Formats: sequence, C-alpha cells, structure tokens
Amino acid sequence: MAGIVQFDKVDILFPGIDDRAARGRVEAALKGLDAGKSRNDLIASNGVVVGAADVNLEIEQGEIFVLMGLSGSGKTTVLRAVNGLNKISRGRILIRQGDRVVDMSRPEAGVLKRLRNEAVSMVFQQFALLPWRTVRRNVELGLELRRMPAAEMRKIVDEWLDVVGLLPWAEKYAEELSGGMQQRVGLARALVTNPDILLMDEPFSALDPLIRNKLQDELLSLQRTVRKTIIFVTHDLDEALKIGNRIAIMKDGRVIQVGKPEDIVLRPATDYVAEFVKHMNPLTALRAASLMKPVGEVVGADGAHRFIDRDLYEIELDADGRLAGLHCRGESVGWCDADSEFVRTAGNVVLVEAGCLLKDVVEIRQMTGRPIFVCDGGRIIGFCGSNEILDALTHAGRSAYGDGARSGSDMSKPMLANSTL
Repeated sequence: MAGIVQFDKVDILFPGIDDRAARGRVEAALKGLDAGKSRNDLIASNGVVVGAADVNLEIEQGEIFVLMGLSGSGKTTVLRAVNGLNKISRGRILIRQGDRVVDMSRPEAGVLKRLRNEAVSMVFQQFALLPWRTVRRNVELGLELRRMPAAEMRKIVDEWLDVVGLLPWAEKYAEELSGGMQQRVGLARALVTNPDILLMDEPFSALDPLIRNKLQDELLSLQRTVRKTIIFVTHDLDEALKIGNRIAIMKDGRVIQVGKPEDIVLRPATDYVAEFVKHMNPLTALRAASLMKPVGEVVGADGAHRFIDRDLYEIELDADGRLAGLHCRGESVGWCDADSEFVRTAGNVVLVEAGCLLKDVVEIRQMTGRPIFVCDGGRIIGFCGSNEILDALTHAGRSAYGDGARSGSDMSKPMLANSTL
C-alpha cells in the first residue's frame, strides 16, 4: 500500500437488533447491495442500515483528508471504522504503522489496543473532557494509560499545552474555559501521544463562526509543524475547501467524488457535487497553481518566455527553472517574494507559492498593481495576471452553475484582452 490508510471495497452495515439473526440480515443486505438495491430498499426489506457502501480511498501520509457530506451521508461512519469503533461488514481497511500493516477488518484485541494507544487518536465534536480533571490532567490521560513516569509525562503535556496556547490554563477545569479553548484541550490530548493518524469528527461545528475560523487557522498552522495524517469530517464546504489537501464527497454511504479542492470546485463529477459547490466562494478554494498560465505554454521560437499583462514581461530561467532575470518592455526589473516586506513597494513583480489562495493572489495584485509569478519549490511554473484571475473567477461560477467545465489549458486563455484588476 502506498498511503498510510487504505479503504478497499469497504461496506459497513448496521443490522439493528443484535440477535442471532443479525448476521443473516447483514448477509442478505450485502447481496442486496450487490444487486443494486438502495439504502432505502434495504431498510424497508430487512431493517439493515447501510452506513458505508463500496468505499475505496487511499489516504497519504501527512495530508489533511476531508470526508464531507450532508447529515447521514456516512462520513462519520467511515471515520469511526479507522480506529475500530465501527465494525467492517465487508472489505478491508489497512493502516500502516511503522513497518507493519494492520488489517482493521479482523484486528486482534492486543493489536487494536496498541493501535489506539500509539498510532491513532481522535478529537470529538463534543470535546469529551472529563469535568473532574484539570486541563493538564485531561491532556495527560493517554500518557497515563501508558503508565509513563510522572515527571516525563508532565514535561510532554506542558509542551503540547504551550503549542496550543493553554499552558497558563493548565490548572483550570473545563467549565472555566470557552468552547474554543475546550476544543484545543481535546486537540492537545489527541496529539500528546504523538499519533501517526489524527481523526477529527466535526470538531469545530459546535463553535461560533469567528472561533471556528480561528481554530481552522490554528490547525493549519500546527499542521505545518507536526505534519500528521489528519482525517477530518465536516458538513461545511467552506471548511473542507479551506483545510483539506483532498476532499471526498459522500452521499448515502457512498463516495461520489474525490479530489483536490480546486478539482471539486472546477470539475464537479455529478449534479449532486455541483449543487454542493453552487454557492461557495472561489476566493477561498482556488489556488495559484489552478488559475495560473503555465510557463511551458509561453515559450517563443527563440526559447524565451513572454507574458502579457498590462505590459510585456520576458523572463530568464536558470537550469533549475528558477528566476534569473526579468525584463519589462526591455528594461530590467526586480522581484520579491510574497512574504517580503517589499511586497507593498510599487514596481515589484511578486513570487508566490503554488498553494497560495486566490484571495491572497487578488490582495497582492491589488497592493502592488503588478503581475504574479507562481513558484513550486523555487522553480517558476506559471504566471497570474488580470486575465488569469478574472478567468478563474468566471470559470468557477460557470462550473458551479452547471454551464460546463473547460479544460485546464482552456481556462488559462485570456477572456478580457485589455482588462485591469
């Protein structure tokens, strides 16, 4: 297996009453699924609820993978199967732990206990803090179960409390904390055991919008440091687009589409997905790499790369594809990185990373009035001028409202020849 978690044709069925006939009802429901019966058909015929059907996913190490869909779509059912809280009826979930691969379809009790204690942690929607324990003692629970020495445990717990900004609150109780602070306690408790995989079940949905947005930012900031594999459940598309490296859209227990945020927005696979993205804000979903004009598309006969914005720009690249020289109307000009203090200086061409959000590209463009070059690890891979930004916004609107998606190369063609932004 290439990824750290793999779902292989996973079905999860709930037979209702757990009696001697339960297994027979599940077997009959599995045959019904194979025959093409719907979730409602199976509920009506034998009372079995289909939580997940034929789920096939490969989750990469270090990514934030988002499961999203409406209530009852099966996203939490799938999440809870990763750590064995939901039993798999058919298929396999494989989890790579070091040099071993654990099959969650029939894990031995000792293997499952070790997996939960060492490799997989969970952050719950309702915080699940123990009210009789202080913040510090809530966070140390996983290490306490490992029988870690008190001094070592205290050191590790305080390090994580400092990371989530709660060290000054270590001796407080849950009732003394805000909702956002309680959620950060839950996050620290999950991370303190240093798991390979972090499961997050709608962890921010019960919070106020401002607090939710702040915690999303904190999670992304923390992820840049800890680089955990995070499987995140949400029903909020804006949240999924903001934090997810990839997104799986679910409906009636089935995965409808899997892709990067820009794939979901620009190329919805079904009318159901198109309806999901119909009212989303493309500024928070599209990234520079998905709206740029690729550098390889503008090589002249003489080998030079030329871009037209309000002016004509010609760039020189070194052997590694890095920017070595830049000319505007024949005159040499300078450039700077987007995180440089000089980004506000008029006259600079700006370099941004491929993952830069469209909203940030627009803001930089507004501040500088100059075109933007897109980098990937220092290499120049594309260009964003007025036409590219406006075309991305217009194309996202057309995709969301079902007017048909153009190819990636078509999307980079100018729509407004003399536009300014």
